[in-house]
Amino acid sequence: MEKLDTLQAVELAEGVSIRLRMAGPLPRAGAYLIDLTLRVLILAVSGFLVSLAGIAIGGKVAQGLFLLAWFLLDWIYPVVFEAGRHGATPGKRAAGLRVVQATGSPITFGQAVVRNFLRFIDGMPLFTYAFGITSCLATKRFQRLGDLAAGTVVIYDRIASPPLTAAPPPVAPVAPPVGLTADEVRALAGFRERAGLWSEGRRAELADHVSDLTGARGAEGVSRLMAMAHWLQQKRD
Repeated sequence: MEKLDTLQAVELAEGVSIRLRMAGPLPRAGAYLIDLTLRVLILAVSGFLVSLAGIAIGGKVAQGLFLLAWFLLDWIYPVVFEAGRHGATPGKRAAGLRVVQATGSPITFGQAVVRNFLRFIDGMPLFTYAFGITSCLATKRFQRLGDLAAGTVVIYDRIASPPLTAAPPPVAPVAPPVGLTADEVRALAGFRERAGLWSEGRRAELADHVSDLTGARGAEGVSRLMAMAHWLQQKRD
């Protein structure tokens, strides 16, 4: 069930577990397009001003200043913003995203340098970003190669509160037909706790993925899953 949701648990060294909602390739691509548009506009304005200044300072000096502006916007721009207080470029902030360490802590300047300077490799081959997209889709936390090297993840910084829906009514506790692992017990408890946040269709969709455990699908599968979760809760209490 955890693979169907970008909300993932991260266990810290102190044994404390936190939850981070990971951002996938699509929202990150949207943020990148916003940043790209902003950088192109800044570069266009800079080019215009430098061309005017070129009359006084000379064409070669003006060209050098333009190349310096391009370098700063392409390489330093994301580093400065992501290593800053908000942990995000203007594009990421507009998309409600933030770059953090895998533990949820703010990233360091060194990590910002690593993840952004390796963007060149993520963009290969031929600036198609095939390497980066493949890495995002192949990793549980949607990490591109730069993220893996720097130990960073991109998460949702602003999460809208989902509309509450009526949770399934209380049912009599029923013991699971087979023994469950610790991860399965936590997943079942999470299903019970968050059932009221999902629509009836969403609950049924999730329950159908463990129909081998419940022996039923749809609303009946949800009821049986809730009954097992209720039994596990009573056992812990």
